[in-house]
Amino acid sequence: MTHEFPITVYYEDTDMAGIVYYANYLKFIERPRSEIVEQFGLDQKAMRAEGLVFVVTRVEADYVGSARLGDRLTVVTDHYATSPVRWMFDQEVRLGSAAIFRAKVTAVCMTTEGKPARLPAEIRARLSEK
Repeated sequence: MTHEFPITVYYEDTDMAGIVYYANYLKFIERPRSEIVEQFGLDQKAMRAEGLVFVVTRVEADYVGSARLGDRLTVVTDHYATSPVRWMFDQEVRLGSAAIFRAKVTAVCMTTEGKPARLPAEIRARLSEK
């Protein structure tokens, strides 16, 4: 499943040279993951009240270009389940058609006590449709 999310680079996203500060790319890729969860019809506040949360357990990142103040970016996300508890996200931040940042993110479902839990049935069903 592919998802696209637009980002505009604001002054607060940049360093003194006007280039996007490296850590902000992690914020940029978090936003579409949250959107995807919402599009699946899940309310993360309600999940937390029921004792379930999503936790990022691994990020592999490659910085292959840079963005500057005022650039309009697109975060392209492909996502899939690799087990009943693991949700994988392959993400690219693009400037035009060029990838400037790539990440592979692993998220797992856990109880609020820190124990692994199965992904909600709605997510497993939607991801198995792929």
